[in-house]
Amino acid sequence: MNIHPVKERIQGIRFGKNPPKGDVRIHKKRRLKYIAVLPSFITLMNGALGFIAIILTSRSPEARWTLFFMRDSSISYFVLAGYMIFLAMLADMLDGRVARLTRTTSSFGGQLDSLSDTVSFGIAPAFLMFRLVEFHLIGLKLEQFGFFLLVERAMFFSAILYAMCAIVRLARFNVENIEDESAHMTFSGLPSPAAAGVVVSLVIFQQGVLSRINLESRDVLRIFEIITVCALPVITLLSGFLMVSRIRYVHLPNQLFRRKKTLFGLIAIFACGLLIVWNIQFAMVVGFCGFALTGVIRWIFVSLFRKKVTAEPPANT
Repeated sequence: MNIHPVKERIQGIRFGKNPPKGDVRIHKKRRLKYIAVLPSFITLMNGALGFIAIILTSRSPEARWTLFFMRDSSISYFVLAGYMIFLAMLADMLDGRVARLTRTTSSFGGQLDSLSDTVSFGIAPAFLMFRLVEFHLIGLKLEQFGFFLLVERAMFFSAILYAMCAIVRLARFNVENIEDESAHMTFSGLPSPAAAGVVVSLVIFQQGVLSRINLESRDVLRIFEIITVCALPVITLLSGFLMVSRIRYVHLPNQLFRRKKTLFGLIAIFACGLLIVWNIQFAMVVGFCGFALTGVIRWIFVSLFRKKVTAEPPANT
């Protein structure tokens, strides 16, 4: 005689007519009940700024946005989109800090951060590069040459591959991430905000330089356009490859602010601040491109040193 008819009925409903033998463990679906408001809001701002950058990039390249507090000044929509991506970088830096200060870190926040980074540092920079190169390529009026078709396909390939590399980079980071902040002193591969910074800083610098050139100097303007059309897709493609590589990059915020610095380090930080105040566009190009190159140079030296050590014969004992 069955003394637990209610339990048997429940098991029959959940597991069918043949419930598993032995200890029955009922697995419930995990449901998200509570969300940390402030860190999640900052993370969503990251994604929103990336989406705004995409909208601004889709505007007419020749249109300019007039500053409401400076009626005589205007800014290109490409430049404005680049600054939106830089604001998204600041939001990306703040959300993790706020979550750790308020002790509200969670796997939900990590997943939300990666999804927002995909929009801001994967799709938005790729689309910005594509639109800028397309605009200058049309301005060169080289449709009758094979060069036009080659560069057009190259910018398609470069933009798509960069976005895919950013998605793979962020997915790999979620799998390999360690929640302990003390372990976050280096990255495996170029971080997606730094890769986006390389592309966006070059776009802003190029737009700023061209805006200062006299319109009568058509030859100089054409040279800058050709350099932009040829170099920017290649740099974007290389940035995508660096994201999915295993080259080690230092975690700059943790390296700069978690340890005491020497007097030389303090002077170097102060010099970087002066460079930013002097010309922020040039400072962004030097900073992001220099950071991307440091990992490559370090990897080359380490590889050469290892080959030299393995090539040396063992000492006679």
